[in-house]
Amino acid sequence: MGRPFDTLLVANRGEIACRIFATARRLGLKTVAVYSEADANARHVETADLAVPIGPATATESYLRGDKIIDAALACGAGAIHPGYGFLSENADFAKAVTHAGLVFVGPSASAIRNMGLKDRAKALMEAARVPVVPGYLGEDQDKNRLFDEARRIGFPVLIKAVAGGGGKGMRAVYAADDFPAALAGARAEAKAAFGNPDVLIEKLIESPRHIEVQIFGDGEKALHLFERDCSLQRRHQKVLEEAPAPGMTVEMRDAMGQAAVRAAEAVGYAGAGTVEFIVDASEGLRPDRFWFMEMNTRLQVEHPVTEEITGVDLVEWQLRVASGEPLPVAQEDLTIKGHAVEVRLYAEDPANGFLPATGPLEHLVFPEGARVDTGVRPGDEITPHYDPMIAKLTVHGADRDAAFAALNRALSRTEIAGTTTNLGFLNRLASNEDVRRGQVDTGLIARQLDQLTAVPHPLEDAWGVAVAKLLSPPEGTGFSLWAPLTRHVRLGGHVFRVSIANDIFTILADGWQRQVTKDRNAWVVDGRRTDLHSVRVAGAVAVFGPGGGTFPVDDPLNRTFASESDGDIRAPMPGLVTKLSVSKGDFVEKGQILATLEAMKMEHTLTAPMSGRIGDVLTSEAAQVAAGTTLLRIECEREVE
Repeated sequence: MGRPFDTLLVANRGEIACRIFATARRLGLKTVAVYSEADANARHVETADLAVPIGPATATESYLRGDKIIDAALACGAGAIHPGYGFLSENADFAKAVTHAGLVFVGPSASAIRNMGLKDRAKALMEAARVPVVPGYLGEDQDKNRLFDEARRIGFPVLIKAVAGGGGKGMRAVYAADDFPAALAGARAEAKAAFGNPDVLIEKLIESPRHIEVQIFGDGEKALHLFERDCSLQRRHQKVLEEAPAPGMTVEMRDAMGQAAVRAAEAVGYAGAGTVEFIVDASEGLRPDRFWFMEMNTRLQVEHPVTEEITGVDLVEWQLRVASGEPLPVAQEDLTIKGHAVEVRLYAEDPANGFLPATGPLEHLVFPEGARVDTGVRPGDEITPHYDPMIAKLTVHGADRDAAFAALNRALSRTEIAGTTTNLGFLNRLASNEDVRRGQVDTGLIARQLDQLTAVPHPLEDAWGVAVAKLLSPPEGTGFSLWAPLTRHVRLGGHVFRVSIANDIFTILADGWQRQVTKDRNAWVVDGRRTDLHSVRVAGAVAVFGPGGGTFPVDDPLNRTFASESDGDIRAPMPGLVTKLSVSKGDFVEKGQILATLEAMKMEHTLTAPMSGRIGDVLTSEAAQVAAGTTLLRIECEREVE
């Protein structure tokens, strides 16, 4: 059982720390932040009443050091620690150490975390609690031949999953027996690197599945549920868009899933907020006999705001009240669904380039009115390679699903970010997708329509005109002409524009088109038409927001980009840590062979050979921190190899 406390330390950073602090302050609690050297000026540090440094930027030396966090709590008089999500939130040893130090852990018991953290143990517990589980193999015998035999028994396609951890790491879908050995080796290696445990389980792969999860809450004895969320729109097993309630949900299905989730929670004596995730075969609609337990997340979920929006419940408040010894705030029959809510995760990443994480300053950052914004950053902050590149979560609520998605599109179209590459356009296209709007979603939708969703539309000519006018507007300076229009030539976005400027009107000519652009108070006027376009100058570019907008790099005529003398240079696509070199100088490699593994922003990225050839120079080493664009290896073209 919990006990009262007046000071709360949040063992986390970013938006979740800021979100927890907001509720804690409303409840009259004193708040304490912890921070790494990279986060000394972060928003969550500014938001708290007190902040304590805990180490270097590397998470393993700061946010993953439970001993430092507990010492910080004891030193500043905190009575409780909230782990947020990620980092140590599902670490049973940390939860146990917190309670042994005489502090309250705002979350479930260490035994509940441990029991549900290992997927094989969790599935055995669920079977005992009459929770349906996916057919598979959960055994301790991890011999590769045994695993192969079990996969054939289950029947392909199968899913290999790490028994520890989550986030899609250590997970491989295998559609044919011939592909199983390589997939198993890859899943084991990734699981060991991410969680220190290479063990896996095998499950039957449900094709065209839905991912529907149930929010549960317990007090250590009894539990209730706060309905479901649909998290089917995923990329590489990571959630992109979440909504509640699930489209197409029936009363019978909701009741069956809710009761199963409550049985799961009560089977482990769950206290606090948690999520029971189910895989659903929706090929014949949502049916009570077509859902199976996947795993339980023993923490607050990233997507908890959609549940809060449809129930009117503050889940963090419930967490803090139960942790301080209070019973469940309401009974199951007191909870109802009001309207529909949708959340998207706004990231610094490049969808057109394999969703590679991006870094850089948030030189311009404007969030929309009318949407809930959970964020840990401010204008001027920088996205670094040290942590997850989330910028914000945008959550909207509507009277029904159509109204919620209309609100989401409005919110995304009114969000302005410049200085780093983001997935904003991708999210807008996803929210507008016909299948998504009809509720015809499954976990493979994004992969199937990836080209359409990641295609970057060409900016419209109005936006080009506004970009040129912004570039030449004060304070950059246009000069002036006393008796005749001033003529300038501008290089922008790879194009050359001839611009005539007279009486604050920019006449812009390029590529067979012409636009007249001027400014009327705060609005750009193009050929006499007021537009909804907004613009801002950032380092090396002009960003134009609104219909047909984009980011337009300013071309320096003195800059010359030369092609590499060797087309076999393997460069780091982002700043990161070289975790593995798979080749040595002189090795012959085939096209597509893995050369190295780079870790950036909590994700591993494999670098593969673009052609066959022999490894020439090796210009890096394992454990090296490299900048984006750094040449790591060189391949001598196959035709040059005897």
